[in-house]
Amino acid sequence: MANKIRVTVWGENVHEHKNEKVAANYPKGMHGCIADGLLEDPAFEVTVATLDMPEHGLTDEILANTDVMTWWGHMAHDKVDDAIVAKVKKRVLEGMGLIVLHSGHYSKIFRSLMGTTCSLVWREADELERIWICNPGHPIVKGIEGPYFEIPMEEMYGEPFGIPEPNETVMIGHFEGGNVFRSGCVFLRGNGTIFYFQPGHETYPIYHHETVKLVLKNAVKYVAPRGTLWKDDCPNVPEDQAPVKISKK
Repeated sequence: MANKIRVTVWGENVHEHKNEKVAANYPKGMHGCIADGLLEDPAFEVTVATLDMPEHGLTDEILANTDVMTWWGHMAHDKVDDAIVAKVKKRVLEGMGLIVLHSGHYSKIFRSLMGTTCSLVWREADELERIWICNPGHPIVKGIEGPYFEIPMEEMYGEPFGIPEPNETVMIGHFEGGNVFRSGCVFLRGNGTIFYFQPGHETYPIYHHETVKLVLKNAVKYVAPRGTLWKDDCPNVPEDQAPVKISKK
């Protein structure tokens, strides 16, 4: 298939080696499960990158050939090199799509792009989460039947959520304990589109969930670049060197 969307799935790949439950849920790693879900759609070409790779797997070549990046991190946010974060941020501002997953809300890249703490209320418990769809016509929820979908067990994330007001709030989660959370939010930064999607605690098999996989496929298509990438290399041009003169009446 020509002109596939080139996706880089970035995963921390730490919990999988420290927690037997995570390893059992994700024998190929969480990143492997996310990648396999995306590969069900022939529109995508998928590459996997992890923290332990040289340059965290995000070399200049990989970044130059990425249309959309997904990002899952949790216990090693501080291990991500600031220089790599700066390169990823530059690519987002130029137009690369970014999907930030679950505890990636506290990643260096998300906090840098948001410009806020991105803190939230949380409770690690086996709670049912019902995710309500705010806009049934939004492309990210295309194909989901009904006004909501459920995740049988999830870690509770709750408001207040220290993010800027989203450009679009696509989904709101409601937990058994009564908390609510903006579970699917779209942000525009520079020429890039960012989607934050809350489900994905590592000890639950959430990335095997068919509706979660559908949301991720839809989100990749939604945040993918729609036009020419913008390069931030424009010099200041003196008036007498302007390429086009405007007639003054």
